[in-house]
Amino acid sequence: MTSYDLTTLGEAQIRLTAHRGGRLATSNDLRLSPAGSEANVAGLLAQLGRKTAFASTLPTSDLGQRFANEYRGVGVDLSMCVPCEGRMALYFMEPGQAPLPAKVTYDRLHTAFREITPDLFDWDRLLDTRLLFVTGISAALTENTAGVITHAVSAAHERGVKVALDVNYRSLLWSPERARQVLEPLLAKTSILFCSRLDGVKVFDLIGDGPSINSTLRERYGLDHVVSTDSTAGVYYSGIEGQEVFQVEGVTVVDRPGAGDSFVGGTLHGYLDDSVREGINYGLRTSKFALTHHGDLTHVSPAELAIPTSTDIVR
Repeated sequence: MTSYDLTTLGEAQIRLTAHRGGRLATSNDLRLSPAGSEANVAGLLAQLGRKTAFASTLPTSDLGQRFANEYRGVGVDLSMCVPCEGRMALYFMEPGQAPLPAKVTYDRLHTAFREITPDLFDWDRLLDTRLLFVTGISAALTENTAGVITHAVSAAHERGVKVALDVNYRSLLWSPERARQVLEPLLAKTSILFCSRLDGVKVFDLIGDGPSINSTLRERYGLDHVVSTDSTAGVYYSGIEGQEVFQVEGVTVVDRPGAGDSFVGGTLHGYLDDSVREGINYGLRTSKFALTHHGDLTHVSPAELAIPTSTDIVR
């Protein structure tokens, strides 16, 4: 019996967002919310009744405490986070409004997480889990973080722990060539891969429509499951459960960051119950919920996932 359903590691962050219609250069106040792709996935799954843990470096500051309050408050075990001095990783966002796109500005230099090494974490505890979740975002930061993510995946594979990898390519953090150099060797040790159609094109030099890119990834790397998002055009699945294209319903967007993590979390909820296809349906539901409220972490309950789609007040 393992201690956790899912464990993960990544950088703890704070997002500072200009109000809709505002520009960062002219804003007088910003909305603060804790952030981090890996923590968001762990937080969503914790709310769905899964035992999850998140490992990182966590500054002993008010901002570090704000991060801890957010994710510990929904049930994520943060006991493997290593207290540290220094600054909190930040990112700033302008939400944008057509025709002006959203804009992200990172402020993540000189944080303790960028200097992590494998000996910083307790791997016996971190890998006492059914599933390890990692992302390309953390691997992208420095040579050190890439090395730790590689170590984590290799150690999990050696222990028979399943690995979920989300490519989650960020052009502001690394080049497509570097992303492929680091992530491609991990695919032989990965059970379920999340790779959007655009990331398949940019990182893996694939050509074709969404379903063909999805199936090529699965065939080329011998993966059990590949899940590919394609904005509102669809979600594509290929794997040991067959192949399927899922329709995406557009919704009014209140706050976009975290919706992709919510989709991944919902999908992994199904994966942990041996049905990725059912998990994708969960993920489509949770990601819609994510777009309805502010903050990177989606706040949702299992009961809300089962209610009919309605704008009526639940009384």
